Amino acid sequence: MKRLSGAAGRTFKALSVRNYRLYFVGQVVSVSGTWMQTVALALLVLSSKLHGTGVDVGIVTALQFLPMLLFGTWGGLAADRLDKRRLLLATQSSAAVLALILGLLTLVGTIRLSEVYVLATLLGFVNMFDNPARQSFVSEMVGNELLPNAVSLNSVLMNSARVIGPAIGGVLIYTVGFASCFLANAGSYVAVIVALAMMRTSDLKKARPAPKAKGQLREGFRYVWSTPELRDPLLTMAIVGIFAFNFTVTLPLLAKFSFHGGAGTYSMFVAAMGSGAIIGGLAVAHRSRPSVALMARIGILFSVTVLAVSIAPSQILVTIALVVMGIFSISFIATANATLQLQAEPNMRGRVMALYAIAFLGSTPIGAPLVGLISDASNPRVALAVGGVAALAASIPLATRYRRPHRKGLTLALDQG
Repeated sequence: MKRLSGAAGRTFKALSVRNYRLYFVGQVVSVSGTWMQTVALALLVLSSKLHGTGVDVGIVTALQFLPMLLFGTWGGLAADRLDKRRLLLATQSSAAVLALILGLLTLVGTIRLSEVYVLATLLGFVNMFDNPARQSFVSEMVGNELLPNAVSLNSVLMNSARVIGPAIGGVLIYTVGFASCFLANAGSYVAVIVALAMMRTSDLKKARPAPKAKGQLREGFRYVWSTPELRDPLLTMAIVGIFAFNFTVTLPLLAKFSFHGGAGTYSMFVAAMGSGAIIGGLAVAHRSRPSVALMARIGILFSVTVLAVSIAPSQILVTIALVVMGIFSISFIATANATLQLQAEPNMRGRVMALYAIAFLGSTPIGAPLVGLISDASNPRVALAVGGVAALAASIPLATRYRRPHRKGLTLALDQG
């Protein structure tokens, strides 16, 4: 029992910090709502109400990340300059209002594809500020020593929600309708807003705000480009983000066109991937040694599992393969995230994480329509296979260059046991 207790304590040690514990609980509720909306929105676009295609799903997904691609560095600079907790209160409240509007338009039956495009774009501007602030706020809550563990637990949180949200969302779509998912998501933001409001600000380990000065965006680019341990992972993440991490496009298309299913099939696929991601996140949280070399090796394994999903002949085998893919996908993300945060200087962390968000999420406006187009021109399996090959082509050179972990800037991430 002592061994089990010690292992559990090591895996969940960041939760010993009160502020992070509040944040974690609030995010479980909020992100579950986000995934309910993600499932419902893709299926709403493909429904008889809007008559959308794979390209339309790709466009809606892309618009949610286009502001990140175009202006993401401004969001990172805002995170370096402003109080991150107050910035998150503003972004979370704004996202709640947008979800409420989407829910009401759908409820009264007046929703059109053009309105979905507009709301998706506005949400993209909210995410442009929210993502770098949320990523860099973790270190303020727990400090550098617990940062790898907290990042991994965040991954567990996100993917627990990926299981919970689609499961509830699938039931709500069948029994009540699409609008219920959007309205529930609007309400779910209250949990994280309350958690942020309840935090003890005196316990936060705030970095010194970046002073206002000319050329700070260029300074961020120069800093990253001159640091190989930041530049190389970010370039790899950009390739993987464009071609492989477009599952909000490929999975609903795979469910509908390859297996002739609907909300239930898509929810099952998302839940399977999320279940695997929980396992992967817990494994990384228990014994985390983040490095560029580890990120590259996990990237290769992730690529192989994407290819396995693309060729799996039956729905059961696809579901099993998605569980394994989920393990490596979240291990890849968590390792990249922790490596970049630990490598970056504290007063540059917001801008570095903004570039991470641009590489990983901001690349979606390029990748999502492209993947949708490939799927429409051939089939969803081909779109998945293209992503797997591209991720493999990006990860192998990174693994070759970083055969051994780079120690600089990563001493705090060394295994505690």
